[in-house]
Amino acid sequence: MKRHQLDPRKGLGQNFLVDHKALKNIVSSAEITAEDHVLEIGAGLGSLTRLLGAAAGTVKAVEIDQRLIPVLQEVVGDFSNIEVVQGDILELDPGKLVGRPGYVVVANIPYYITSAIIRHLLENEIKPARLVLTIQREVAERICAEPGDLSLLALSVQVYGRPFISGIIPAEAFHPVPNVDSATLRIDMYPHALFNDKQREQFFRLIHMGFAQKRKMLRNTLSAGLHIPGEEAAAYLSAAGVDPERRAQTLNLAEWKTLVNELQDIL
Repeated sequence: MKRHQLDPRKGLGQNFLVDHKALKNIVSSAEITAEDHVLEIGAGLGSLTRLLGAAAGTVKAVEIDQRLIPVLQEVVGDFSNIEVVQGDILELDPGKLVGRPGYVVVANIPYYITSAIIRHLLENEIKPARLVLTIQREVAERICAEPGDLSLLALSVQVYGRPFISGIIPAEAFHPVPNVDSATLRIDMYPHALFNDKQREQFFRLIHMGFAQKRKMLRNTLSAGLHIPGEEAAAYLSAAGVDPERRAQTLNLAEWKTLVNELQDIL
């Protein structure tokens, strides 16, 4: 970065992972083989990109920061199986980039776009098999939460696959050093979708209603969100086998699915 007279950009959440052991652990966690096609999001300076290139069949390395592209191309210049792509992944078609289903996503991303990126990847016609994300430890723990402590973010991820933390990365492993530790979050995608397209949109609409005032009982949040009397909301909840006095964070995915089916005509 000194040689290219560059500084990290806070606005892009640029904290570059520089610890070699942590980089190797990410590749190991992703279980990448020479048969795999990898989509890397946030390639940065190419430290992880090189390791991915050594392990995978092909790598599409996406980086949003135009300033870093010459550096990245220089770092991975020896790898014929790595293609550098400049752009915002949320404005690109990930399926067309890779060209085949069952690919592996590896990403070091700012936590505030984690949910958006996962939805963007998983609602694409060509879907990955698994995602390995480097994000803030606290956010990774929230995503892996169990019923009783669920959040919009957790449900937004768990509706697509099973998340688990495969490693902790201390703040000192990054440059510049962030204020918090990070974690390697792996998400193994379900082989079959829990919802069809219409149901999935209804699911997201419903959980946003439920969590709009998460301290309130579901009968009240759904009454407000659906513009129906509290008694009617309670009746729908009871018909779905959900106690109307429960709160959104206590429901598991199966219960949300049953509730979506019960409310499908008015969602």
